[in-house]
Amino acid sequence: MLLAATVLALVSGCVSTTSGPPRPEADDAEAAEQYYQLGARYYRAGNYELARDRLERAVEFDPRMGIAHSTLALTYEQLEIPRLAAQHYELAVRYEPRDPNVRNTFAVFLCRQRDYEQAIEQFDRTIRMPENDRPEIMMTNAGVCLVQKPDYARAEGYFRAALERRPSYAEALLQMTLLKRRTGEPLSARAFLQRYLATNPPSAPILLLAIQIERELGNGSAEDEYRTQLLDKFPDSAEARRVLETG
Repeated sequence: MLLAATVLALVSGCVSTTSGPPRPEADDAEAAEQYYQLGARYYRAGNYELARDRLERAVEFDPRMGIAHSTLALTYEQLEIPRLAAQHYELAVRYEPRDPNVRNTFAVFLCRQRDYEQAIEQFDRTIRMPENDRPEIMMTNAGVCLVQKPDYARAEGYFRAALERRPSYAEALLQMTLLKRRTGEPLSARAFLQRYLATNPPSAPILLLAIQIERELGNGSAEDEYRTQLLDKFPDSAEARRVLETG
C-alpha cells in the first residue's frame, strides 16, 4: 500500500535534531514536543522499543498530542501489538480530526486488520477534508484496500477518481495497470502502463510487468523491446535474472 509515503509525511520534516531528554525546566508542552521528536527519530531509525518509550512519555506530558499518538500507533504496529496500535490511532483521530495524514494512516491500519468497510469510511472522510490538498493519495489507498477485500469494481472507481483529480498520478496509473491485468484485460493494462511510462522512468519491476503484458497480448516485438531495455538498463536485477531463467 501507500503507507510508506504517509509515514514519511507523518514523522519526517517536522523532526528536529534534538538528541537528549527534555531539560528539567521545560514545561509540559515543550517536554511533550521534545519526547515526540526523539520518538519520531527512533521510529525512522527502526528502533521501535526506544521509539515507544519516548512517545509514551510524549503523551504523558500532552495526552492530546495527536501526532504523537499516531506515531506511537505506527510503532505498536511494528512491535506487532495491534490492540495498542488501534487504541492510539483512535486517540490520534480524536485529537487531530482534521489532519488528513493521521486519518489516512488509521484507515490503512484498519485495512490491514481486514476491517475493510471501516477503512473505507475513514478514507472517504479524509478525501472530503477541505484541508486535504492531495486526496488522490487517499483515493488510491482506498482502491488498494478494496482490491484486497476483493471488490474490484469499487476499487476501480477510486483509482479512476484519483486519475480524474490528477491524470498523471503514477501510483494510480500503476494500480489500474495491475487491476486490469488481474481482471483479465491486458489491452487496458497496456494502456494504463503506457500512460505511466509517458511520465515516469522505467524500473526493473515495471519493465518486467510490461514484458508480461505484451506476452499476454501476443505482441512478440514489443515484448522483445521491453526485454532488451530490462537487460540493458538493469542487468543485475532480480527481474533480469528471472527473464533470463524463464526465457
